[in-house]
Amino acid sequence: MTSFRASANSHEAPVGVMLNWVSYCLLLTGLAALAYVAYVLASARYYEAIEMGKLEDAVVQPGGGFGPRVVAEGDVIGQIQVPRLGLNAIVVQGDSDDVLRRAVGHVPETALPGQSGNIALAGHRDTIFRPLRDIQVGDIVTLKTSIGDHTYQVNSTEVVPPTDVEVLQSRGNNELTLITCFPFHYIGHAPNRFIVRAREVGN
Repeated sequence: MTSFRASANSHEAPVGVMLNWVSYCLLLTGLAALAYVAYVLASARYYEAIEMGKLEDAVVQPGGGFGPRVVAEGDVIGQIQVPRLGLNAIVVQGDSDDVLRRAVGHVPETALPGQSGNIALAGHRDTIFRPLRDIQVGDIVTLKTSIGDHTYQVNSTEVVPPTDVEVLQSRGNNELTLITCFPFHYIGHAPNRFIVRAREVGN
């Protein structure tokens, strides 16, 4: 009987050690993930502070404007604000990984502020655009640029597959479309896109 208990304990010990190591590894993985998110947010805020200074300088300088000029990837276009959600972020031309890691990206080939049509902006669901999970129809969205402010009111939200490019098309109005991944709490590459549509209501 004693030998049986000793044998059982000898088998339990390695299992216990293994479980401790698994727990330790999971804890480290969680801490690393939290540290990465904190780093991304801090980097985005630092970038935003620098670019906001440039944007404010541009606002007070007359003769600005997007017009027909070419906007290069990485150029700062403006700032998006959703007051009820506390969302406040810099908008940069382009939707590459590098751009979206630190700012909201303006989707190329869609309208620019001051132009008629649909302005499409993309952002990550787990950082800058995370507050969009609580957005509601009727919320006000402001796009501040060096050529003036544009105010929009949310009129719909929907979930679409990533292949649905119709969300980028204009429906004949001055519109703003916000795009992020969905579900918001999904681990890994989210399978769908969360779309917020808003119509310009005046300045």
